[in-house]
Amino acid sequence: MTMATLTPPFNTIIGLEVHVQLKTRTKLFCRCYNRFGGEPNTQVCAVCLGLPGSLPVINRAAVDLAIRAGLALGCSIPPLTKWDRKQYFYPDLPKGYQISQFDLPICSNGHLDMADPTDPHRQKRIRITRAHLEEDAGKSIHDESAGKTESRIDLNRCGTPLLEIVSEPDLRSAAEAKSYLTELKLLMTHLDISDCEMQEGSLRVDANVNLWIDSASGQIATPIVEIKNMNSFRSVERAINYEAERQYVAWQETGRTIKDEPKTTRGWDDVREHTFIQREKEESADYRYFPDPDLPPVRIPREHVESIRETLGELPAACRKRLESEYQIKPYDADVIVNQGPSMIAYFESVAIASGDGRRASNWILQDVMRALKERDGTIETFPLPAITLGVLLRRVTSGNLDNARAREAFAKAIETGQSIDEAVDSMGIRAVDASALDDLCRQILNANPQVLEDFKAGKVQAIGALIGQARKINPNANPQSVRESLLKLLNSQ
Repeated sequence: MTMATLTPPFNTIIGLEVHVQLKTRTKLFCRCYNRFGGEPNTQVCAVCLGLPGSLPVINRAAVDLAIRAGLALGCSIPPLTKWDRKQYFYPDLPKGYQISQFDLPICSNGHLDMADPTDPHRQKRIRITRAHLEEDAGKSIHDESAGKTESRIDLNRCGTPLLEIVSEPDLRSAAEAKSYLTELKLLMTHLDISDCEMQEGSLRVDANVNLWIDSASGQIATPIVEIKNMNSFRSVERAINYEAERQYVAWQETGRTIKDEPKTTRGWDDVREHTFIQREKEESADYRYFPDPDLPPVRIPREHVESIRETLGELPAACRKRLESEYQIKPYDADVIVNQGPSMIAYFESVAIASGDGRRASNWILQDVMRALKERDGTIETFPLPAITLGVLLRRVTSGNLDNARAREAFAKAIETGQSIDEAVDSMGIRAVDASALDDLCRQILNANPQVLEDFKAGKVQAIGALIGQARKINPNANPQSVRESLLKLLNSQ
């Protein structure tokens, strides 16, 4: 398709269903460990396998995490919620039904504010229809290599607690969908609700996409398509863009509208970069929901909800704004720091307070600290340089006792050896150069470069740039800014 180069007369309407795997120790209705990996079919029990006579027992931790997520999303938490059976027959669902929630979800009517990708300074609010708890199914593993057509079933994932977060169709582009997912993932990881590792299946996304097309006869809606099998935010973005183009071309060729066809489910082929038909999309009546007779409704006292609300602390959006105003840092810097998680936020604030310079602290963290973490494949929790130590180093830079280049050498030395900043500075022979010694050095350089005086008198102030480099070669401890000031003072006196 070549539609990407065109600007067709349509709006893309997108709603997302995000399945977040909750970070509990055990599964939703049994005591099997909730963890990724393990040999196939080894983390199962009679409840997971749906054996006759087995009965589910509710995991309270999963309920509390769902409430925690709902409150962070501004949802209403009802005084009572219940469990329903959703009937469908897949090989990886041994019971023949999934325990989910239908008409009384645990969270409803919320929202998520995100940055508008067309204007990062503007926020856009995406409404959340509902967020409900359900158990996960198993995993089908298909082997089509060397002419094989085998499928194997791993039921380790059966019963894993999921929170399905369903948005209203408020998103209008693939870029907006990516921005929404990025903010939602940050919120879930910030609150330790989920690790949201897409490659492990702990965050999965289905996108419902259709078009509103302006035509001579009025606005026309194309049939809604649900896209599955997207394993990264980049895949979500590409799949939505492709599907929008595909639907527009199909409408041009056939003129079909939403009245003509049922909803369909399409898979995303990341290698071939296209969607492909899987099946007609089921409606709620097709699942034959009914209340689960083995599980009682859950009553949620208001005081319990409020006790969970008190544990939320500062949410990412509020934290970004506070860091910008309190430490006078750029919105981009605040966004990067907050995206690294609570530990990085705490590290930054400690450095900023110890150094007395929030902007310098954010610059060093975004450049030097994060580069060192990447090189060491480490985390801020295990970073060998304490925040207070880095703050003291930056205070020396701010006061003029140490220039950036020498400070970075001391920073690298302290990380490599485990020395304190004072020890690193002493071992490298870094000493402050007093004013009289600096003036003597500058006189020496000026005497050796008489042409600079002539150029300076002719208005070429930039001529002193080369002299600063010479001063650093003679004495690496010479502060470039101090050298410049001394040179200007001497030149202006002649």
